[in-house]
Amino acid sequence: MQPAVTSTYRTWLKLPRNAVGSLLFSAGMCVRVPFLATVLPRVTALEPGRCEVRAPKWWGVHNHLGTFHAIAACNLAEAAMGMLAEATVPSTHRWIPKAMSTQYLAKAETGLRAVAELDSLPDFAFITEGMELVVPVRVYDTSGTEVVHADITTWVTPR
Repeated sequence: MQPAVTSTYRTWLKLPRNAVGSLLFSAGMCVRVPFLATVLPRVTALEPGRCEVRAPKWWGVHNHLGTFHAIAACNLAEAAMGMLAEATVPSTHRWIPKAMSTQYLAKAETGLRAVAELDSLPDFAFITEGMELVVPVRVYDTSGTEVVHADITTWVTPR
């Protein structure tokens, strides 16, 4: 069963499918969740069950090696997971991050692209007590190498 279109996803659909629409949506996301602004995220794809967010490599995300800091990559992963959840979880339910398991697979020497994607959408009608939903997020560098993998557990409950 497909969930109803959420307000976040409806906003995404109203904006033009170009850089301006992406920047407007991303700016709104950062106003709503200010700590995400530290990685200068730009949402480039969004639909129920999938979100892609890009972030440039700039001095504000550098670690002592001059590469993309591991925790900044986690912020990017959380941005992708959060927008996926906002576009997927219907207004009859709510979600909150509960845990994050992260693997740092390679040095992140470029800007990054985080892809949060569910294999299948849960049937929210059957979530009556609460359920853990694990959202896998793969973070790639510009060459397509997965540099970080995060499994973010969210707790989904009816309102």
